[in-house]
Amino acid sequence: MSKKKIRSSKSKAKKIYISVSIVFFILLAIVIALFSHPNSVDRSSFLIIPKEATFQQVRDTLKMNDIIRNQLTFNIAAKILKYDQRVLPGKYIIQPGQGNYKIIRFLQRGQHYPVKFTFNNLRTKEQFIEKVGYRFLFDPDDLRKLLHDERFLAKYGLTPENSIAIFFPDTYEFYFDITAEDFFNKFYGYYSQFWNDERKALANEIGISPQDVSTIASIVEEENFKGNEKAVIAGVYINRIKQGWKLEADPTLKFAADNFNIRRVTDDMKNIDSPYNTYRYTGIPPGPIRIPEKSTLDSVLHYTRHNYLFMCAKEDFSGRHNFACTLDEHNYNARKYRNALNKAKIYK
Repeated sequence: MSKKKIRSSKSKAKKIYISVSIVFFILLAIVIALFSHPNSVDRSSFLIIPKEATFQQVRDTLKMNDIIRNQLTFNIAAKILKYDQRVLPGKYIIQPGQGNYKIIRFLQRGQHYPVKFTFNNLRTKEQFIEKVGYRFLFDPDDLRKLLHDERFLAKYGLTPENSIAIFFPDTYEFYFDITAEDFFNKFYGYYSQFWNDERKALANEIGISPQDVSTIASIVEEENFKGNEKAVIAGVYINRIKQGWKLEADPTLKFAADNFNIRRVTDDMKNIDSPYNTYRYTGIPPGPIRIPEKSTLDSVLHYTRHNYLFMCAKEDFSGRHNFACTLDEHNYNARKYRNALNKAKIYK
């Protein structure tokens, strides 16, 4: 081969090498732009992907909330990584400066992981819903709707008023991507386990339903959260039920007035027109006035047998009570307590 041809061959090889190098660097730049180059904006962004969402919906959400800089590169990278073929629900935080690869791989992992949920000392349904908050994939409003849905609750023998009876203060573990209905069903399962045949028989012996046991337990707990008096207090209310008396429980007036900060119940409060006003209406209120502990439910089921029909808070403000069998005894105890309130200048 002549020197001229050799030089020509080397020149062509050099051109090919340069061309290949250029193509390589162009492809490398494209890959960096597609996958590695920062595409998320310079702030943490909250992305919610509901169940059964489509890739188009994800793209629309990203665009609407200005979460990424370049929609085109994200769409191409998503197709290459096949994210467009399988979208998983979740609540994601996109960190600032992330590239498409990290963002997409993060979204592809989904959020099926256990979450611990602990609650105690809650009164109302709304407080419970607020406690659940956004700890799980479902929106708390989804749970709110279920707990007010008469048709849904009727399948479980519940009503909107007593639906919180299925929740017991404790620590639980659920998967993050659980639905509101499955969350409810899990708790109903725990509720059903608690209400075994033995406990049902005890409630039947008293002559009340498990839901009514929860309601009485909630009143007992508001009277005294300490365990050493709960069974005695429960006995007072069960004695009144058996006598056909009104419960006349002060905590139900506070619930009816929507004010548990009241320290002194007055006569005008007894005129509140509410089914929870046990001074005005005979029988057990339509639902619990707080979410009682399991131990308090057992205190009701294993209530102390005695002849007390009256009780009044002790004048030492210890939270304990003076119990009485007769109205005269009760009036004496009530005077001592009223005098103590007056001395302490507690009028409401």
